[in-house]
Amino acid sequence: MRTNLIKTVTAGVIAAGLLGGCATQANKDPLEGLNRGIYKFNDTIDKAAVKPVAGAYKAVVPSPLRLGVSNFFSNLGDVVTVVNDLLQFRFSKAMDDAGRVAINTTFGIAGIFDWASKDGIEKRNEDFGQTLAYWGWQDSAYLVLPFLGPSTLRDTGGLIVDGALFDPVYYVDDPAARNQLLIASFIDKRSQYLPGSDLLDEAALDPYVFMRDAYLQRRSNMTHDGEERERVKEESDAEDAVPADKVASAVAN
Repeated sequence: MRTNLIKTVTAGVIAAGLLGGCATQANKDPLEGLNRGIYKFNDTIDKAAVKPVAGAYKAVVPSPLRLGVSNFFSNLGDVVTVVNDLLQFRFSKAMDDAGRVAINTTFGIAGIFDWASKDGIEKRNEDFGQTLAYWGWQDSAYLVLPFLGPSTLRDTGGLIVDGALFDPVYYVDDPAARNQLLIASFIDKRSQYLPGSDLLDEAALDPYVFMRDAYLQRRSNMTHDGEERERVKEESDAEDAVPADKVASAVAN
């Protein structure tokens, strides 16, 4: 069963990779018509059901308890990060992230308390979409997923692999318990985005474009681990700096 699942997932990712080649550097949203339709569907469902439930959850559940729930799912996400660290041959980071999981799972009581961050171990996020980028699939077409929202063809393939193979939640044998965990994770994450979604509705002239550009920029930065932002900053600093020979000439005069 698991072997068939792996074959299916692998085939799906390869097919997505072939489709991803259709996206050029200049056009990251060749499926805009389809994407806008799915975005509108998601927005309707969100405003009618998901957002009210997330709002009620945030209003009723005390903040310390909500933090514990978020930490619990964040700790499970660190397991996915460790696996993808290894797939990217980043063994030093894999050790650090594995240390986070060990500390939070034991001393943090299954991750409810984030003791690792208090010990100075940085929280990182790696997924199979970033792993695919590491191995060469840099550019991919933007894709909005029903219910799940912004993604790309590459990141969708990564999402499937992470969910089917790496995420501990999917290894829970009891379907009812597994589904409850998935729903709880979804509601918890949506509750964290409540302030941002309100701001998006009020400020953006075209929420779809704002969401798309923000997602692609964030994923680019995550894929390059902040290297692109740092490079731009260094180039900007270099442009603003006065050349040393001009400084020396001015002092001499």
